[in-house]
Amino acid sequence: MKALFIVGLIVLALGICSFFVPVPHSEEHAVSAGDLRMGVTTHHEERVPPAVSIVLVVVGAGMMIGGRGKS
Repeated sequence: MKALFIVGLIVLALGICSFFVPVPHSEEHAVSAGDLRMGVTTHHEERVPPAVSIVLVVVGAGMMIGGRGKS
């Protein structure tokens, strides 16, 4: 049961971090004709939707409560 507590703690920490840390995303659009290649690379930093972050926090807390065991 201690492993469930540790996994819950990790999920909870990821859920809290997902509120603040954006996820980088890159896209490349290119056209090539023979030896010529022209392209544009765009970089975006998007945050995880708040609903996903809330679910991660709730699931992590639930796993911690379920994995605390009886001592």
